[in-house]
Amino acid sequence: MDADELLKSYRAGERNFTQVSLHSVNLSEVCLAGINLARANLARAALSQANLRGANLIEANLTAASLWRTDLTRANLIWANLKSANLIRANLTQVDLHKASLHRADLRLANLHNADLSGVNLAGADLSYANLSGALLAGANLRGANLTGANLSNTDLSHSILTKAILFKTDLRYVDFTEVDITGLDLRYCLVSEESSPIPSLLEVG
Repeated sequence: MDADELLKSYRAGERNFTQVSLHSVNLSEVCLAGINLARANLARAALSQANLRGANLIEANLTAASLWRTDLTRANLIWANLKSANLIRANLTQVDLHKASLHRADLRLANLHNADLSGVNLAGADLSYANLSGALLAGANLRGANLTGANLSNTDLSHSILTKAILFKTDLRYVDFTEVDITGLDLRYCLVSEESSPIPSLLEVG
C-alpha cells in the first residue's frame, strides 16, 4: 500500500490498517486521527506535522521516522519501536508509550505532559527542554539521556535508570526517586524540592 491508497481508504471511512507496510512513506501534514496502524511498518516514514491524535500504533515500527511537530495526543504506542525517531516539538500529551523503545530518539522540546513512559527505553535520547511534567517514568531506562532544561516536575521516576544522564537546569521538583541510583549525578544546577531530593547530602557535597 502506498500513501495515496491509504489516504483514499481513510477518507472513505476506513480506519483499520493493521500490519500494513508503509516503509519510507510520505504522510507529512495529513490528518489520520483515530487511525489503527497497530504493528504497521512505518520505518523511516515522513509523518511531520501529521495529525495522529488518538491513533493506535501498538507495536508499530517507527524506526528513524520523522515525527517533527506531529500531533500524537492520546495515541497508543505501547511496545512501539521509535529508535532514532525525530520527535522534535511533537505533541505527545497523555500518550501511552509503555515499554516502547525510544533509544537515541530526538525529543527536544517535545510535550510529554502526563504521558505513560513506564518501562520505556530512552537510553541516549535527547529530551532537552522537553515537558515531562506529570509523566509516569517508573522503570524507564534513561541511561545517558540528555535532560538539559527538561521539566520533570511531579514525575514518577521510581525504579528508573539515570546512569550518566545529563541533568542541567532540569526541573526535578516533587519527583518520586524511589529506588533510583543517582550515584555520580550532578544535581547542583537542577531545580529540586525537599520532597523530591533523594539524598540531601549529595546537594551539600556538590
